[in-house]
Amino acid sequence: MGTRQGLRALGLAAALLAGSAGAQDKYDGYLCCNMRSDGSWISDSNYAEGGKRVIPAGTPVKVTGYGRYRVKVQIDGEKQEIGNDYSRDLDNAAFARRYVVTEDPKAAIAGWPAKVQEAVRQSRVTPGMTREQVLASLGYPISSENPDLESDLWRYWLSSFAEFQLHFSNGRVSDITTDPATRNRVWTP
Repeated sequence: MGTRQGLRALGLAAALLAGSAGAQDKYDGYLCCNMRSDGSWISDSNYAEGGKRVIPAGTPVKVTGYGRYRVKVQIDGEKQEIGNDYSRDLDNAAFARRYVVTEDPKAAIAGWPAKVQEAVRQSRVTPGMTREQVLASLGYPISSENPDLESDLWRYWLSSFAEFQLHFSNGRVSDITTDPATRNRVWTP
């Protein structure tokens, strides 16, 4: 490769890097959904284990930067990171926009039926919930196992050994498949 071609390739690479940096803007927003944190790390798996606390949907969040498979955020004055542990088909910018939204979801949640609002407050699911309502309550299902959010089956886990599957019919939750202990922790009939 000649010097001129090398410089063009370097210039193209620099432009691409600048474009991806711009796509990873810092911004203020809100947590899309109930997410569990150990105090410094929020995983896209959203496991309910090890003393993690739920940070409610609509909590103000400031995106402060990016790292390898993580979005650096500030929540209630505390530094945290949202880890892209299982949705790595999404780049950092798309991953950030999934979890830190610019419109406060609390307004939509307030308009939902009382039973659905209560399920969301408790990070649970009840029959008849829409996909949007499930997302607010449980977070996104990890994309490596759920590549199509229009699918009639979403897979979630409370821990690495406690899987549950939500079934949708006509865009609404119709049933859950899981073991009895997990069902009792996430399902409100």
